Amino acid sequence: MKLGFGFYRHMLTDDVMRFARQCGATHAVVHMCDYFGSDGSSQKSDNQPIGAMDGWGVTRHSAIWSVDELLAIKAQLTRHGLVFEAVENFDPAQWHDVLLDGPKRDAQLEGLKQLIRNVGQAGIPIYGYNFSLAGVAGRATLSTRGGAEAVGLDGDSELIRKPIPNGMVWNMVYDTDAPRGFLPSIDSDELWRRYTNFLRAIIPAAEQAGVAMAAHPDDPPLPVVRSQPRLVYRHHLYQRVLDIMPSSSNKLEFCVGTLAEMQDPDLYGCVERYSRQGKIGYVHMRNVRGKVPHYCETFIDDGDTDVPRVLGILHRNGFDGVVIPDHAPKMTCDAPWYAGMAYAMGYLKSCIQQLGAPVT
Repeated sequence: MKLGFGFYRHMLTDDVMRFARQCGATHAVVHMCDYFGSDGSSQKSDNQPIGAMDGWGVTRHSAIWSVDELLAIKAQLTRHGLVFEAVENFDPAQWHDVLLDGPKRDAQLEGLKQLIRNVGQAGIPIYGYNFSLAGVAGRATLSTRGGAEAVGLDGDSELIRKPIPNGMVWNMVYDTDAPRGFLPSIDSDELWRRYTNFLRAIIPAAEQAGVAMAAHPDDPPLPVVRSQPRLVYRHHLYQRVLDIMPSSSNKLEFCVGTLAEMQDPDLYGCVERYSRQGKIGYVHMRNVRGKVPHYCETFIDDGDTDVPRVLGILHRNGFDGVVIPDHAPKMTCDAPWYAGMAYAMGYLKSCIQQLGAPVT
């Protein structure tokens, strides 16, 4: 099993990479398209157009990431002893009409195929994604052990119910000239139809490129968010993803925190089911207390999930991929986010070593 670190694009600095390596990480997952604060908090908003300068001085763009761009990131990671394991998420500007079944759908699918070919050519084995119209929405700032700041879901909220404006998907604006109004609601069958079309187009290209596409479940895992249906908000729906296109390139971005938040009683049976199939691309590991619509992310050792038990199931079923701590509460010190992540990384490394599994 491998210990990894997740980087948002603004975090691709020598200092952050040194920090990750000092924590024991050997692998990296790079989220290429979104921009977050240095404390890990989201900076995206309904009013932030694609192509605008965000608060972190980074210009967002819809161009397909080139092989040279990916190789440059890979070379920087390699200098710090980190393996570039996965790219995470498409930019809404690259696939909004794939999600919305709009007029640019076919052209955008061709662009995604080229992007996947570029990822394969750069020697990056996994591409994580989340097929979602609303994206992550409704998170509240809460507190966990010792008053540490964390995030979660605090019941129904306007952010959950508020419909999506025209010209937006994934909480990001892709068309500043879109007419006023809101995205029409669709039903679950329509969302699955669009997703099936996506997989049937993309998986053959991924197979040829030697890239595994890894699907993330919906966070928060509610059946409807912002008047739009969700794809994977219960454990069994992951199987539907796999059954649409049986392939070594159709895998799961296995987010244990999101799966624990779902209204399903047996998280460990879920881990057993999908790890036994060998369908987990890589793992997001965090702990939570509660389930939708009331839950709070906690320190890695302090929630409802028995993290060592989850890791033990993965190990027993032969999972040898990357585990990353995707979120962590902020600790009370001069570097709140760094301290929280270091705590999570150390705990995970210790758990993996206790299994007798080398952290490679």
